[in-house]
Amino acid sequence: MTRDDPQTLPPTSTNDAAAPELTALQKLGWQPFFARQVADEDLVATPPVRVTEEHRSGLRVQGDGIDQLVPPKLAATVGDWVLLNQLLPTASRVLERKSLFKRRAPGHDRSIQLIAANTDTSFIVTSCNPDFNLARLERYLALAFEAEVTPVILLTKPDLCDDPAPYVEQAQSISSRVPVVLLNAKSAEAKDQLAPWCKPGETLVFLGTSGVGKSTLVNALFGDEKAETAEIREDDARGRHTTRHRQMRFLPNGCAVMDTPGMRELQMAEAEAGIADLFEDLTELATQCKFRNCKHENEPGCALIAARARGELDQQRLERWRKLVVEDRSNTASLAERKSSGKALRKTIRNMKKLNKKLGR
Repeated sequence: MTRDDPQTLPPTSTNDAAAPELTALQKLGWQPFFARQVADEDLVATPPVRVTEEHRSGLRVQGDGIDQLVPPKLAATVGDWVLLNQLLPTASRVLERKSLFKRRAPGHDRSIQLIAANTDTSFIVTSCNPDFNLARLERYLALAFEAEVTPVILLTKPDLCDDPAPYVEQAQSISSRVPVVLLNAKSAEAKDQLAPWCKPGETLVFLGTSGVGKSTLVNALFGDEKAETAEIREDDARGRHTTRHRQMRFLPNGCAVMDTPGMRELQMAEAEAGIADLFEDLTELATQCKFRNCKHENEPGCALIAARARGELDQQRLERWRKLVVEDRSNTASLAERKSSGKALRKTIRNMKKLNKKLGR
């Protein structure tokens, strides 16, 4: 998906029998985008590998005849393509990413946490139960739009509610650019419903909170029970963490499937374009405000307030958009400040070392 040419309908499924045989790298998701970054001699000296699992002890990388663990100091995440330096793995080169999901790291640390790299489709999973949250869905979608990855909303557990239609309507109300699929993750039909997006050589990522059925859907695609699952808590409809680390598995047709731990805290940072794309009508309307620095609260000449007064704009949606914009700007500025401070500190240390060297210390 691109910003100018959004995909609103599921792609047609491919005929695997007619498709050419994939190479070992293509089965891992190797595409021309990555090949163009590498010279032929680099492929021999530093073979390309893909990060398929992330653990505290390091990153699992796989390539043509390669399957090993790289120390955690390498600045990469699951889905990344790396030119492996076999003598010094931590000095391996991470190739430019086709897409990247990221968030501000949980807690008080001013840093970015990488979630998934080089994905083509994001399945954003939520359940038809009291834990359904429109604002949370918008956050996931804003990240997908920022990464320019095709998002698909998957509504699970329709059998556990009296009528799933209201959940479908709410999900569809977010954006006409995002398909919404209602499915029972434990049903035999789930695999067929997801098949149109499971294309050879592409990468899917399942995102959502704990207990919504991500791992169950992964199991449905593979026809096994390798991904651990657990039931939701009955008292608040929230799930228990079952997936404890990011990992990637590969379907027989060469489609990569990435499962991720549940994320309840999803702080926006460096996602201005994604938020603008998701709320493109409000973004466009804001350009008509009298003042360029309008906060859209009670300023005179605010086009958004005028639209709300005419009944053309939902107040709650306006507040959710405004909250995301303010949060993203604040977090982005905070991260930029930390980067600037870090650069200044490193420059001071380098100058001190140079001075000590001149003085013979």
